[in-house]
Amino acid sequence: MNTIVKFWMTVSMVLLVSACGYKPSSHMIQNVFNDTVYVEVIVDRVEPENAPFLKDEMNRLVYTRFKGRVVTKEQAQSQIRLSYAGSTFTPLAYRDGYVTRYRANVKVKFDMVNKEGKVSKTISSIVESDIQESSLDSSVLRTEAIRIGLGKALDEFLAYVSAKGMLKEAK
Repeated sequence: MNTIVKFWMTVSMVLLVSACGYKPSSHMIQNVFNDTVYVEVIVDRVEPENAPFLKDEMNRLVYTRFKGRVVTKEQAQSQIRLSYAGSTFTPLAYRDGYVTRYRANVKVKFDMVNKEGKVSKTISSIVESDIQESSLDSSVLRTEAIRIGLGKALDEFLAYVSAKGMLKEAK
């Protein structure tokens, strides 16, 4: 009896999702970008160690979410240029005169070039984190906070492009 209920619940969920016209974000993104994408990352001179991480994450998003291929600039039909615009750290809590919690504000500028033209979008993301008393641990936590912020900015960019694709499809 229990398996019959599970079966009908599964069937009803599949029918509900397919009947409402749901389309994944990768389908909407394909309305904006072509299959071949060139990704360029402008390296920040202050924190150059974040450029490879940003490039790898954007390439991963192109493969997994855009369902596209990363190619050379000459072969690409669409381009994404990312520039890490720096980060600021704001202390949030103190203990005995030392910062114990901070907020990292990370800014990333995206320039998209596709068949419709060029669009620029600057995204700021916020990450709050505790800080350790050790300076070595603090440095690692700072880098990790920046990377989490960059990941959030990439996800927000993905949502932005998906929304543009949905608006384009509605026209």
